[in-house]
Amino acid sequence: MITVVERLRASGSVFAEDEAALIAESARDEAELAAMVDQRVAGLPLEYVVGWASFCGLRIAVDSGVFIPRRRTEFLVAEALRVTAAGAVVVDLACGTGALGAAVAAQREVTLYAADIEPAAVECARRNLLAWGGTVYEGDLFTALPDRLRGQVDVLLSNVPYVPTDEIRLLPAEARLYEPHVTLDGGADGLAVFRRVSAEAADWLAPGGHFFVELSERQAPVACAVMVEHGLAAEIVEDDDLGATVVHGTYTRR
Repeated sequence: MITVVERLRASGSVFAEDEAALIAESARDEAELAAMVDQRVAGLPLEYVVGWASFCGLRIAVDSGVFIPRRRTEFLVAEALRVTAAGAVVVDLACGTGALGAAVAAQREVTLYAADIEPAAVECARRNLLAWGGTVYEGDLFTALPDRLRGQVDVLLSNVPYVPTDEIRLLPAEARLYEPHVTLDGGADGLAVFRRVSAEAADWLAPGGHFFVELSERQAPVACAVMVEHGLAAEIVEDDDLGATVVHGTYTRR
């Protein structure tokens, strides 16, 4: 009889033993275990199969059709935590699962808000942020937020789509075939959604407020220039081990 590990390994899984253990842990019975293994062998991302992703030491619920948080994005959280004080107002914009907001709230006592345009993401984020008292809104970027937050946001997190449209075809099959393209597609140069956020960030940030966004290394210099154009001081920070690039903007005038 072929074991679960053997089936996963034959399908191309590099970490077959680990994946088998996670699937077995998540399955409620033998029938569900078999169905989950079939899904994984067919190529469904492991996070969709088991229903969660590990992120900054948390189990983040991940529903099918919602962007899966990446380990490299833990660097964005680490950078945000350096400047997030207790009592800060934190916004996770284009939040997906709400992983960024949850990870910050797990380490700091903050007032947390999040927003996403996709109903499936909003539902998922509400479950993930419930434990931290987060409020999640449905809508397009800043238009989803209550107007009372203008000029009050201390830390703005926004892991917007940043893959150039023509490069989506080059992504690994798990992302390309299963994650909604709206969560990946950043337009011609990958910076279309980022530009929209940057254009309004200063209106929502408190004096001295911070804006963090993950982008690619080659996009970062352009992103810095865009932030400066819209009234933010900007810097690029990188983590070679995670292969992560974050652009950090600070609003220094009012």
